[in-house]
Amino acid sequence: MARKHQLDKIRNIGIMAHIDAGKTTTTERILYYTGKTYKMGEVHEGSTEMDWMDQERERGITITSASTQCFWRDHTINIIDTPGHVDFTAEVERSIRVLDGAIALFCAVGGVEPQSETVWRQADKYHVPRLAFVNKMDRVGADFFNCVAMMKQRLGCHPVPIQLPLGAEENFRGVIDLVDMRARIWDEDQGKKDKGSAYRFVEIPSDYQADAAKYREKMLESLAEYDEPFMARYLEGHEFESSELHRLIRNATLAAHITPVLCGSAFKNKGVQMLLQAVVEYLPSPLDVPAIKGANPETGEEEERHPKDDEPFSALAFKIMSDPHMGRLTYIRVYSGRLKAGSHVDNPNADRSERINRILQMHANDRVAVDEIWTGDIVAVIGLKSTATGHTLCDPDRPIVLETILFPEPVVSIAIEPKSKEDEERLATSLAKLAEEDPTFRVEVNPETNQTIISGMGELHLEVLVERLKREFRVAANVGKPQVAYRETLTTSTEISHRFVRQTGGRGQFAGVSIRIEPMEPGYGFSFVDEVRGGAIPREFIPSVETGVVEAMKTGVLSGYPIVDVRVTLTDGQFHPVDSSELAFHIAGSMAFKEGARKCHPKLLEPIMDVEIVTPSEYLGDVIGGLQQRRAQVREIKSRSDVLQILTALAPLSETFGYATSLRSATQGRATYTMQFSHYEEVPEAIAKERLGWL
Repeated sequence: MARKHQLDKIRNIGIMAHIDAGKTTTTERILYYTGKTYKMGEVHEGSTEMDWMDQERERGITITSASTQCFWRDHTINIIDTPGHVDFTAEVERSIRVLDGAIALFCAVGGVEPQSETVWRQADKYHVPRLAFVNKMDRVGADFFNCVAMMKQRLGCHPVPIQLPLGAEENFRGVIDLVDMRARIWDEDQGKKDKGSAYRFVEIPSDYQADAAKYREKMLESLAEYDEPFMARYLEGHEFESSELHRLIRNATLAAHITPVLCGSAFKNKGVQMLLQAVVEYLPSPLDVPAIKGANPETGEEEERHPKDDEPFSALAFKIMSDPHMGRLTYIRVYSGRLKAGSHVDNPNADRSERINRILQMHANDRVAVDEIWTGDIVAVIGLKSTATGHTLCDPDRPIVLETILFPEPVVSIAIEPKSKEDEERLATSLAKLAEEDPTFRVEVNPETNQTIISGMGELHLEVLVERLKREFRVAANVGKPQVAYRETLTTSTEISHRFVRQTGGRGQFAGVSIRIEPMEPGYGFSFVDEVRGGAIPREFIPSVETGVVEAMKTGVLSGYPIVDVRVTLTDGQFHPVDSSELAFHIAGSMAFKEGARKCHPKLLEPIMDVEIVTPSEYLGDVIGGLQQRRAQVREIKSRSDVLQILTALAPLSETFGYATSLRSATQGRATYTMQFSHYEEVPEAIAKERLGWL
């Protein structure tokens, strides 16, 4: 069977942005103009295609990344619409990992907002080429050039406008194309009838010609920086064809030298067709992306898989979803080779062979079965039982392990308990399914209280998951107050020796260890150093000492929170030729660390959040007062306009619960805030005693 879509005409892209920048609205317009849907979905009406969950439509936000496929000018575009809320950052992380290019959406009023920076850094990590689309040009306060300046200042990138807005706010009527040097105008009355499908090409209005010439010159200068032959011709004063400029913009974008900037208003149906054209002209196909690297699981040597259909099959599982009708769906991105439904693949991460029963092309939560997948495809498959997020699927004869996806640690925890005996039986199964889907959602049972504790990225994250338990899994549960994921750290060094001896008649247990415990700088993590000489401890027992230490670190010596940023050195020990065992050294290592940690003046650490608040100027004093009551440190206050102020602050997570409600009441609902994890910091001793009962 021949390939359905040419590889060089495939675009795997994502739409990423801060919350409420218009990602879902833009995606809905793309689906309409490409003929994928016959009706435009609206977020405010709860009629969107991509936000298909009830909660997404009720709240007006994207919670899960949804994928779809559409077609534009002979090109196949696979799109993933990602959430903008920081609580769902895992959805963005795993989507960006498998994409070739991305559209970064910015609000023309808000500019570069905190979550915009987060997703931009995620895209930087995976070297994803981007286009920028300045949306909401029709809104009061829209400022295209301020948004471009903020991109340069906050993101450290090289934004290059290839379009200028024709008007702004209520006068926004079209865009000026700096490549073709002509304008596109949408007639307001006609636009209501044809939903923005038709536009007119006109000469650039006389009052915009000077700006257009100035920014075209800047665009040419930017391109000349990265292409010497072009620079020589540019300095000689040559004229350039549009086709040549398109090629140069594409090359500079693929190399991540520049970020082309476009503009429009998705809600008013203006500029989306130009954005689609830019996607096919400037963003990479799978052929433009470097070969994916991985390791041979048998030899450990680095290997590559090139984006070719005749290469050995390799794919990455980036999302697991529980479907009430289809069962377990695994979303995969194919990096090389081809595969038919019913085939067996290897999962080297789980050391299992898996059978792919069915292959589905997804459109949000709708699906179409396909018989075969090829390089560059993004699909969902049914039948994989052991595959988790970040696992590799590959040809059994040519195994490879691709780089996995790393996710941030959860920062908020709550206790959850079933309301009835019937719910108790379903709760564990339902929580396991949710944890399988979401790598930033953790479930564990507290051994001391026997409570089930669920952890996530924020209050909204856990609220949504608990709501899903009730709606999708029909489990009624009570939840406790959110708990903060504190950490413990040590402040001084010590050396400690411990002997573990048990005689029970017959063979006993014996192990002796001497360790040095040292505090390290924040963010160091943990390292274990073996300095045992002369066979004081046999080599086969040393890993057991390390596992004992690691186990002891999970429950610290102050309040039972994990100990972080420490180096443990095994310096000496004792063993018995008969009574020594792995278990004995495991216990000795654990007990030695616990005993030593108590002598290292342990301190409690709490998560500190980066908070940004946008408030009308008249409420600035109330907002600052409210923050100070929550132990927050105000870092900066800036004016966005005559009427708006932006505060950035660092606040302990434990003090931010319920802040949304108090901020709304203090500002009559007019202020907004966003929050994301920044770092861990020592808890003041008075607070530790008061809140945690630590003495």
